[in-house]
Amino acid sequence: MIDRLYIEEAVLDHPRVHALRARFPRATVVTCGHYGEIFNRARQHFRLQKRRPALILARKEGRLLQPAPAQYGIGGRYNFYFSHMLNCLYDCRYCFLQGMYRSAHYVLFVNYEDFMQAIEARARRTREPQYFFSGYDCDSLALEPVTGFAREFLPLFRRLPHCTLELRTKSTQIRALLRSEPLPNVVVAFSFTPEALRARLERGVPSLDRRLAAMTKLARHGWRLGLRFDPLIHVQDHARLYEGLFSRIFAALPVEAIHSVSLGTFRMPESYFHRITRLYPDDPFLAGPFAAQDGMTCYEQAIETRLYADCLRLLQDHCPPGKLFPCTMKTPDMDLPAPAG
Repeated sequence: MIDRLYIEEAVLDHPRVHALRARFPRATVVTCGHYGEIFNRARQHFRLQKRRPALILARKEGRLLQPAPAQYGIGGRYNFYFSHMLNCLYDCRYCFLQGMYRSAHYVLFVNYEDFMQAIEARARRTREPQYFFSGYDCDSLALEPVTGFAREFLPLFRRLPHCTLELRTKSTQIRALLRSEPLPNVVVAFSFTPEALRARLERGVPSLDRRLAAMTKLARHGWRLGLRFDPLIHVQDHARLYEGLFSRIFAALPVEAIHSVSLGTFRMPESYFHRITRLYPDDPFLAGPFAAQDGMTCYEQAIETRLYADCLRLLQDHCPPGKLFPCTMKTPDMDLPAPAG
């Protein structure tokens, strides 16, 4: 899977680095002073790298917790995100990461302990509920067998009952969760688009059937589940496709296992969108119908309004009261992190 490891000199002796080198004994190892030397260099071929990405092992420095974008919450007042990893196993055509980063390589920040200290320090500031979101710059679980991220962070949140961790994913990598005691303050949140759109736009993402099977196992084990319909994708028969998706999901899952449901329409900074269109100039999805609005690329207003209203109405027929968290109809500015490095 990984045939090249780039390793920052500062983490060469970190225990997680030793473990990963043992996991990939045949991988070529290249050292560097800072991961940005590899990840941010100019004239990289993103599409070519995406076929066989390398793994960059680094130390995350600076501010480890960021305020979550306004539309990212699920009812809490204090919302933060953190990124133990940059880039994603999957290849979703609508994903902003392809426009944000020059490289398709994975960056894994191995200093989990520093993230944990930052979360604990923030948790001590108030006893009010606080929410911490992973899976913003990556998929929280897709590379769990390599990263051990969930396995390492669950004990932390067991000690912080007033804090909630969201693991956002499209993956079926749930073995670490099934081996652990379920925590009421951990939400395993799965992102969905209708199956026909997944097949077209989400390369490598497991099918709806496979993810529903994984979610059913998690529910039986006692884990709380989140449903994330974001971004909503416009097609001519979107109401029929989304009604089918909602019906399948809510029929398959026990209502008591559902923690929260959220939805939001497609939006992306214009500069990121333009980079993606240069990467995939012939992709039909990127042809629109999109419009520029306050520095963002989003659907034309009439289409966005109809798409959002239709899906919200359909969800209200299925979703338990009090568990639906719709985004604002006005496309908000995204508080996106600056490019790494």
